[in-house]
Amino acid sequence: MPDDMTLPGNLVPTRPAAQPAEARDAVTVVLLRDGSEGVEAFLLRRVKGMAFAGGMTVFPGGGVDQRDADTSVAWTGPSPEWWGSVFGVDPLTARAFVCAAVRETFEESGVLLAGPDPVSVVADTSAYAGARQKLVDREISLAQFLASEGLVLRADLLRPWANWVTPLEEPRRYDTRFFVAALPSGQRADGETTEASDASWQTPAEAIRDAAEGRRMLMPPTWRTLDEVGALGSVEKVMAEERSVAKIIPKLIRDGDVVRVVLP
Repeated sequence: MPDDMTLPGNLVPTRPAAQPAEARDAVTVVLLRDGSEGVEAFLLRRVKGMAFAGGMTVFPGGGVDQRDADTSVAWTGPSPEWWGSVFGVDPLTARAFVCAAVRETFEESGVLLAGPDPVSVVADTSAYAGARQKLVDREISLAQFLASEGLVLRADLLRPWANWVTPLEEPRRYDTRFFVAALPSGQRADGETTEASDASWQTPAEAIRDAAEGRRMLMPPTWRTLDEVGALGSVEKVMAEERSVAKIIPKLIRDGDVVRVVLP
């Protein structure tokens, strides 16, 4: 990403709060597939006017719900203890992160990282459209949905990638764990969410070029992640990448009508 990355000044308060806001736990999933020109990422453009990152292009994701920690979820893949060691949290919190990642990916893209048994994954999620809306409306939890459909959460289809924390200067702050996942065979990402104005698959190079030429707005974590994924070139290489996850907290410096982003 560029050394002199800037953001529109209206995205950040002119005067920072005396006490930084507490960062809420959140997750983001970089959904990937191999295209004719290399690896592609699924991107959503958030609706303008949203309280956080309005108009920005992002990966699917959102806040962690306390019900995401439900231990009744049928689970296969790396254990919550393993995920906890990666993200530096206790196993119950790590379980919530993984469940939130699966839930948010399904809510925002229609892609479901679960299957009828520990070694398979659903090929068509259209039958779960009603449950998807109930998850969005918080009428049911992920655990209730999976149990009612006899599905097993596939934690092995996710890999940890990064941990970005919203700068201290922001009024809304998130402590976001980034995951990567490959689009399961037979499934399609639709972007049918009220939080996005459009959705598309793009190579990282295309998305970054759109941002550089003013057709998209990317936050630093999104830009950096696209850079990293694009450099690896294929889904197989991304999913095989061993990552050391540490918190990254950018600093914002106001410079007239723009805000400069400084990475540690």
